[in-house]
Amino acid sequence: MSVLQTLQTLPAIVVDVLRLSLWLVALTMLFLPLERFFGERRTRRSWSELGSDLGFYFLSSLLPTIILAAPLALLAVLGQRLLPDAVPATLAALPLWAKLLLGLVIGEVGTYWGHRLSHELPWLWRFHAVHHGTEHMYFLANTRSHPVDMVVTRLFGLTPLYLLGLAGPGAAGSAAPVLLLLVGTIWGFFIHANLRWRFGPLEWLVATPAFHHWHHSKFQPINRNYASTLPLLDRLFGTHYLPSHWPAACGIDTPMPVSLAGQLMAPLRQASAGTPAAQKLPDRAGQSAD
Repeated sequence: MSVLQTLQTLPAIVVDVLRLSLWLVALTMLFLPLERFFGERRTRRSWSELGSDLGFYFLSSLLPTIILAAPLALLAVLGQRLLPDAVPATLAALPLWAKLLLGLVIGEVGTYWGHRLSHELPWLWRFHAVHHGTEHMYFLANTRSHPVDMVVTRLFGLTPLYLLGLAGPGAAGSAAPVLLLLVGTIWGFFIHANLRWRFGPLEWLVATPAFHHWHHSKFQPINRNYASTLPLLDRLFGTHYLPSHWPAACGIDTPMPVSLAGQLMAPLRQASAGTPAAQKLPDRAGQSAD
């Protein structure tokens, strides 16, 4: 029996875990040496922290897809019934590259606002704070996200695609949500990575590690750089911050449990999480960059 035939006999969840394991090996082989030789700062993570991040890697990759299957199918039906016929006809007439580009931009705008609201609304911040609990930026910090946080952010990014007919069965740009999630996930590992590289004028066009590390800054200014791939959105909405230096530290003031179970339960145990607050650092980290 061939490997392909063997895989076809396995439960879908087992195949997904195997696929994610292969991706994890590839990501580790890519980022581990890069962070070792080009790291912005030297960090040491405990085995407990690494174990939690590995747990989040599998959990945040599998659970949101299962939870969102039914809501997204409903959104596709609503989009088909509510949209004027001219909208899907116009989208269908676009070349494939235009559909994908349009879907990527629209999805990124939705993701931006979902991410921003996760900082501004206390009940959402309680869950998003888990992601900001990491004090050591590295590639696997990308997947340290509470499932509730992941579901909310993805809904913001995918809902407009399904309502506009750019996603769903028979949609004009049915590959758009796949592209959005694929680009967002892969790029997410890169911008969380502990890499000291700067990219000059390209930093106006795409998110980079420096851009996103400032989003994780523990000190003022905070609540900046919400975009996952397109910094232009932060410039457009007044939340862009990218000086020539790096943040002094990353993380949040509220203590976060180290264990996976503790971090999953933390938002449910907090009586009032408030919204992000950071200490003021009396140096250039608090100065405007634009």
